[in-house]
Amino acid sequence: MRFVYLLAVYLAVPLVSTMLLWRGLRDRSYWHDFGERFGFGARLAPLGVWMHAVSVGEVQACAPLVSALARRHPHLPLTVTTFTPTGAARARALFGDIAQVRYLPYDTPGAVRRFFARVEPRLAVIFETELWPNLYRECGRRRVPLVLASARVSERSVGRYRRLGALFRATLSEARVVAAQGAGDAYRFRALGADPASTHVTGNLKFDFDLPPGTLERGARLREQYAPHRPLWVAGSTHGGAEEQAIIEAQRRVHAAHPGALLVIAPRHPQRFAEVAGTLARAGMRYARRSEAPAAAPDCEVLLLDTLGELLDFYAAADLAFVGGSLAPVGGHNLLEPAALGLPILTGPYNTNSEEIAQLLIARGAAEVVRDAAGLRARVSALLADPAARARIGAAGRASVDSNRGALDKLLALIEPLLDESEA
Repeated sequence: MRFVYLLAVYLAVPLVSTMLLWRGLRDRSYWHDFGERFGFGARLAPLGVWMHAVSVGEVQACAPLVSALARRHPHLPLTVTTFTPTGAARARALFGDIAQVRYLPYDTPGAVRRFFARVEPRLAVIFETELWPNLYRECGRRRVPLVLASARVSERSVGRYRRLGALFRATLSEARVVAAQGAGDAYRFRALGADPASTHVTGNLKFDFDLPPGTLERGARLREQYAPHRPLWVAGSTHGGAEEQAIIEAQRRVHAAHPGALLVIAPRHPQRFAEVAGTLARAGMRYARRSEAPAAAPDCEVLLLDTLGELLDFYAAADLAFVGGSLAPVGGHNLLEPAALGLPILTGPYNTNSEEIAQLLIARGAAEVVRDAAGLRARVSALLADPAARARIGAAGRASVDSNRGALDKLLALIEPLLDESEA
């Protein structure tokens, strides 16, 4: 089975590289530091903690741990790897000088060995769902303790991993600690081969994030800049096709019911900014681009958020939020940011990426499910007309986040003995 996996990886690497280079024709960030994907790059200070967060959501989730380690161990080198340019950009914005940021190598033996030779970690922490056999195997070969943090695995993924049999049992056996998000995740990891004695339920680290300093102030300035005297709602992390069409159709009706209502639409992937602008133009929507418009004209119906790192600030400026990737079978995106800001949240029915978070917020009245353009339009219009309902729903979201904090302390209690052990 290992031979089959290696063959698949070696066949996939040229295809993935070609795809990334092709995307670089529209977004040059895909070309930056491309050699790191093959394990090349600068040598870093050795014997630090390496943390891997595949993309923006996981980078945001790992931020509390990065900050805590920097406070507790100020001389400990920290490295964060990611796979996407947006993840790398978010990591650099969040961590500044406290952590080095680079790309994770492809899971080929050579690339992985070169990566370890340049980073030389004494502890590895991988977030959520990343299972890479050669990477884990190299951790074991070099005796680098491996921690799976805020780990989750869906029932559907279990079936996929089980088909690969012994390969993934061996992969998970390399983990010294599995810190699972929930009891169901812990059960599934044990079923896949994780050591039961080393598998713990610590909760979801995403609840432990702190809003960046100045978020509320930046939100207030954006509200004054773009919608000082009119309603404003945000559709964040949206995907193309039926989802964005539904959002645009909903805004057309919302704007008719609430003249002057402004939609801020934030596509999930930066390479789609021009595409979404074209979609808005073809739909006949009066729109502006954040990168070009210091303010929105009174007749502007949609502001296209075509800059990076500002979605949270626009949530802070908004009356309510729809979180995308959920009207299409993508799996949904981060519901906790608008919840922490006290915003009413609307989401589609597809939330497999953070199913427990979605269920919690829905059960507590902090989020509602809409299934199509008509449902989205109806709930946005109703909430914009009802400030008391917005305040009540938003308060439930903020309370849900606050009452579920604590995963960071549990994770640190598992990690710090491994740091002491590796130092001895």
